[in-house]
Amino acid sequence: MNTNLEQEFVVLLEDNQNILHKICKLYTTDLASHQDLFQEMVIQLWRSYPKFKGDSKFSTWAYRVSLNTAISLYRSKRNKITTVDLDHALGNIRYEEYNSEEEEQLRFLYDAVRQLNDIDKALVYMYLEDKDYAEIAETLGITEVNARVKMNRIKSKLKEILAKKGVV
Repeated sequence: MNTNLEQEFVVLLEDNQNILHKICKLYTTDLASHQDLFQEMVIQLWRSYPKFKGDSKFSTWAYRVSLNTAISLYRSKRNKITTVDLDHALGNIRYEEYNSEEEEQLRFLYDAVRQLNDIDKALVYMYLEDKDYAEIAETLGITEVNARVKMNRIKSKLKEILAKKGVV
């Protein structure tokens, strides 16, 4: 590949790398798995980049490639991945911008979201990122109406999960 294409890719990836980190957070529970998944997503994005035609925003395309990579790896390695308990991992991380109550609520939310199927996780992630239903639908390859219906069902399911834990 030419140097211009490589430079263009690096700039776009640097501007959008938070997308990858947030997807990693949904599909992994420890730093090593997060780093492995991030690396694999970057590799897949790079391999696919020459085919990116710019018909959609780079971020939308990156969501799609990264989510597909995460889902594929998650499914193929589901029984092989050794993870660290979420409570243990959170005990080592302190976010200054969050108070402890918010941090606890986020922990419960991520725990609840991890109980969803792969597509529902992706939909919730994009919804929490304030993506509109048109972009969610395009990224996930479903209709906008289907995205709305699924999100309403997911909200109900998450409320049930959180209510069982006494969070809501």
